[in-house]
Formats: sequence, C-alpha cells, structure tokens
Amino acid sequence: MLSPSNVTLALFHSLSLSFSFTNSLSFSPPLQTQVNSQRTRRTKLPCFSKSGQQRMANSNLYLDYHGLLLPKIAHTEESLNYLQNFQVKDDDVIAVTYPKSGTTWVQEILPPLLNGGDLTSVETIPNWDRVPWLEETRASVVLDKLHSPRALVSHMPYNLMPSSFFKSKAKVIYVARNPKDVLVSSFHFHQMASFLEDPGTFEEFVDKFLSGKVFFGKWADHVKSWRNPELGDRILYITYEEMFQDLRQVLGRILKFLGRELSAEALDRVVNHGTFKNMKTNKMSNYSLVPENIMDCKKSPFLRKGTQVLKHQLRDVFLNIVILNETSLLI
Repeated sequence: MLSPSNVTLALFHSLSLSFSFTNSLSFSPPLQTQVNSQRTRRTKLPCFSKSGQQRMANSNLYLDYHGLLLPKIAHTEESLNYLQNFQVKDDDVIAVTYPKSGTTWVQEILPPLLNGGDLTSVETIPNWDRVPWLEETRASVVLDKLHSPRALVSHMPYNLMPSSFFKSKAKVIYVARNPKDVLVSSFHFHQMASFLEDPGTFEEFVDKFLSGKVFFGKWADHVKSWRNPELGDRILYITYEEMFQDLRQVLGRILKFLGRELSAEALDRVVNHGTFKNMKTNKMSNYSLVPENIMDCKKSPFLRKGTQVLKHQLRDVFLNIVILNETSLLI
C-alpha cells in the first residue's frame, strides 16, 4: 500500500495511474456517471440555512479571471492588475498551492527559515500580511514594506503569474496535497466562509470540484501547470503529507533548496513551532481574528485536523478523480 505522502507524489508525476490508499480507497478507471447509480447509500448532511441558500444563489461572489473563479472579497480588478504588473525580485521565495493544500502551513514556516529561526513575525503578524498572496488586495498594501528575501504565496496557475516572474530567478516551493483531502477540506471551508458559494450536499460539491466549478478551477489543471520543465532548478516540489509525517526532513530540504542553513537549535525551534497542533493555536495563523460573519469557526474551524479519513461509503465518489487524467503530468 502507498502512504498518503507517496500517493500525492505519484499524483504529481502522473494522473493516469491507479493508486491504493492505506484505508483501501482505490483509484480506478473513470466511471463518471456510474458512481451515483452504483452507490447504495447517500450521505446525509444537515439542511442549510436560508442565508446559505442565498449564498448559493449569489452569482456576485466571484470574479471570472481567465476562466478562474476568484472570491471578490479578496480579489478585485485592481489587485489582479497589480499582480500582472508586479516586479518579482530574484531573491523572492514564492510558495504556490492549490487552495486547501497547505498555504497556511508554509506561511508559518517560511519566515523563520529565511530569518535565522526568529519566530517574532509568526507570533505577531497575521499570516496574510506576513506572507501575502500576490493576487489579493493586501498585496499592494504590504509587499513594498517587506524586506528581502520576501516570502510570498499564490494560488495562481503557472501561466497567470506576472510577466516579471518568468524573467527572474525567484524560487518556487510548490506544495501539493492528496486531492481527496483537498476536496473534504474545501467542502468544510465552503460551509464556514460567507464569501464562497454554499457547497450544497457533499455529492453536489464533488461534482463541482471535479468539473473545476470551484474557486481557482480544477485541482489537476493547477498541479499540471506547475510541472513545467521551464522552471528547471527554480522549483521544489513537496507534499502536505510529507510535512505532516516528518516536518524536520521537509524543512531541511527547503533550507538546502534556498541555500540557507540554521543551527540545530534554531531548526528545533522552527520544527516545534511549526507543527499543525501548534499552528492551530496561533491567533496570527488560525484565522480567529477574522469576524464571524466572514468566517464562522463555530461551523467549522479554519484549521481542522490536518488530514481527513473518509467514510468507506464515500469511496466510490473518488473514482471520479481519475477523470482529471487527460494528460500525464510532466516529470
């Protein structure tokens, strides 16, 4: 059986393979329409409130940007123009993720890795200002104030990065997560975030996820876009599962990739602080500072378990994921 980490790595290299998970969840050839007809048991979820129904019907929640749905709460025409005209520096470090794939985690670990193990920024500055998104409205406010080397994050696919990125020597850390866990985490996120469409039932959300009718589009399209040989040695691929299983080893790889060193004591400090358990209690990282009417942590905490184990009766749903295997990923 493959470990969750190895499964995600395998998905990085090819979407045309079959995989077996430790919980006997298997990926097999596309079934698409057969999944619903063969399933004998439906998942029952609580009814949604009227406010949830209103959200579902609200088509004004998203911008359409080159075919991607972007939440208007954090993306505007101005912020996207700023993205395209942004001047990437050669010593910038950009962590790229598909949503719900470890963005908050890299925002937690990158600053101390770049500043000798100092935890001050992660304990005193909200993550959206500490390691800002290139495409969001806060970028123009905070990016010019950051000292080099700047740590940045983005959910953008490769082709929508600013033109200066392609001419730079900036390094990229791409974090991938097993799509079944991305799906579950995203479903819960949609339930608690008022700026996203109501997800409906889990089965309805699966259909949206697989067809790319969710913010930032298809998971597979995003991953494939960053498996690009043009990047050469400018990119490091890691997985969420690797971070969960052995954070120290991953931090060591990141340091080597960035050409940096930390003392054993400093690395211990970053590892101890950067565990998922500790990150959940950090108010600068767990989104508890966000008003409840925007992100209702009573419905679901922003940082939940760090991993999900799906109920066996839902296993057939994930056979559909291989529908995304139109093309093998570039190795």
